[in-house]
Amino acid sequence: MNFIPYSKQNISNEDIKVVVETLKSDYLTTGPKIKEFEEALCKYTGAKYCVAVSNGTAALHLASLVLLNEYDKVITTVNSFLATSNSILYVNAKPIFVDICEDGNIDLDLCEEALKKDSSIKAIYVVHFSGLSVNQKRLKELKDKYNIKILEDCAHSIGAINDSVKAGSCIHSDISTFSFHPVKGFTTGEGGAITTNSKEIYEKLLLLRNHGMKANSEIAPWHYDMTELGFNYRLTDIACALGISQLKRLDKFLDKRRAIAKRYCEILEKYDFIKSIYDFTQESAYHLFVVNINFDKFNIDKKEFVLKMRERNIGLQFHYIPINKQPYYKNLGYGEENTPIMDKYYKEAISLPLYPTLTNEEQDYVIYSILEVLSV
Repeated sequence: MNFIPYSKQNISNEDIKVVVETLKSDYLTTGPKIKEFEEALCKYTGAKYCVAVSNGTAALHLASLVLLNEYDKVITTVNSFLATSNSILYVNAKPIFVDICEDGNIDLDLCEEALKKDSSIKAIYVVHFSGLSVNQKRLKELKDKYNIKILEDCAHSIGAINDSVKAGSCIHSDISTFSFHPVKGFTTGEGGAITTNSKEIYEKLLLLRNHGMKANSEIAPWHYDMTELGFNYRLTDIACALGISQLKRLDKFLDKRRAIAKRYCEILEKYDFIKSIYDFTQESAYHLFVVNINFDKFNIDKKEFVLKMRERNIGLQFHYIPINKQPYYKNLGYGEENTPIMDKYYKEAISLPLYPTLTNEEQDYVIYSILEVLSV
């Protein structure tokens, strides 16, 4: 069996064709494909405005610059990639970590407890973990009741739905951010985007994406004014051309991901020591398929298990090491938060291979190998 990674991109001949066409065009960056890609993302998500950027971390950084002030307190999850909470630190604001639910998402009830205790909290950064959106009704309740800003990190969840709200639509949030890394729902190679329904936020994001400068032809045709300390976070036309092509196939990718996830769930129903972190649902985008394995039942720990699976050409992954336990964060005084669900989750959680071209044969081999390594 060839190596089976936890995820990978799917590139078609049409993807290659449109990228080559762009390479032959007059614009490799700052050209028409950027706007075309942004408009396609608006149409897909339902948001009014979109700003494409160089990667998902750049999206989070710019979003934080727009939403937060220095020293603002921001509730966020311990279960995400580092970039989510790092973006809060980038603007010299303060993350406040809360525990997760069994499904891997931030516990919104704990968010409310924190808001009740500390009225100076300014925002919540939620992550729709593994492709499962957080409860949108609760998100709206918290935003309305406590007058806070909401950022939705949708790096995992493009195409996901909760309570008829599509991820990235910003119906109950100020900003949503996306990543288009090769392992995500679709890819631009590297790349990211920010959606919002606020014209003011949109215009500020455009400025910050391009060095904080804008043209001023009233002075001279070549003149520009720098009014903010911005960044070069532009996305190339080459990447956007790939993104436009990939986005056209996103719903097919999602159908396949959901079919694979459903099959995993049906197979795993037979066993009591390995379970998906949530029941199958058509509303998840299934960026990841995460299971909990009760390693205490077996004479093997998580590290040894993963290494033995790699010997069988299967690449499992961890999503995620608790952010607050990272050395950098511990040096800032974090690490002692009360997060029992996350602690148990990290001890048991493994992401199984899931991508649109995964075959039934490969999926069966993954399950067979798990049982073999655990000596079931």
